[in-house]
Amino acid sequence: MPGPLIVTLTLNPALDLASEADQVRPVRKIRTFHERFDPGGGGVNVSRVLRELGGETLAVLTAGGVTGRFLLELLAGEGVPHRAVPIGGLTRISHVVQDRASGLEYRFVPEGPMLAEAEWQAALAAVAEVPAPWLVLSGSLPRGVPADILARAAAEARGRGQRVVVDSSGPALAAAVAAGGLALIKPSLGECEALVGRPLQEAAALREAALELATGGAAELVAVTLGARGALLATARGELWRLPAADVPVRGASGAGDSFVAGMTLALARGEAPEQAFLLGAAAGGATVAAAGTAHARRAEVEAIRASLAPQLMRC
Repeated sequence: MPGPLIVTLTLNPALDLASEADQVRPVRKIRTFHERFDPGGGGVNVSRVLRELGGETLAVLTAGGVTGRFLLELLAGEGVPHRAVPIGGLTRISHVVQDRASGLEYRFVPEGPMLAEAEWQAALAAVAEVPAPWLVLSGSLPRGVPADILARAAAEARGRGQRVVVDSSGPALAAAVAAGGLALIKPSLGECEALVGRPLQEAAALREAALELATGGAAELVAVTLGARGALLATARGELWRLPAADVPVRGASGAGDSFVAGMTLALARGEAPEQAFLLGAAAGGATVAAAGTAHARRAEVEAIRASLAPQLMRC
């Protein structure tokens, strides 16, 4: 079943170029191969995975110039419903290179265009026009946008009766968390440390911080992704759940966090329990890690990983 409509907002989308190279070295020309372009940026990736998993979604995004037109063409080609807010600047191009010699992934991510106030206001207005029970605010902020814009958008959405998910970083995430009232946040370990202002390398310290955010009103659910160490979920009811990382070959991590958000939000929107939503999120993230390109979780792989992870879901 598709479930309720989930709208995503991406203020700084990207045209994602992924490729491979035999070896990444300085100075010399690096010949790449297996190039592919994907529509990218936090909320765009979330919507792509939501659609792949059978959810109903609408991606609201800014787009400008020839790169913006290409991004929209790719979205249309994937059948992802979207609404574009035109901007004067060029949509950015990010580049991910997989180094075959070392097995390492290199990500080159530009800062993106400068948005005028009328442009980012138009993006917020476009979101407000869509009657949907869920809103996902995801990705980095472009230049020219106030740092508290996600907090503003979340407050407006809650006023419309929407449940809000935020997945960002830095001052944008901090402002949204400080305002509170969110349904879900998904910080990485580093982002969680920045939110609470202290190191969280010890398991007990991490559990305490996640619970502090969840029970303190920041968000009903706090899912902290830990890379190869798996993920931790804290709930406003004081529950803690833990999952290991999916046992999959690592082909690239680009978009894995967005896939996690997509899976978890979809399950929550369908009325599943938080721990089951956590499980689907982890499975979607694992499926993306196992695939080349950006946010390429496939439904069959997600379901297979979910089944393998289910026995390992543990209450802390």
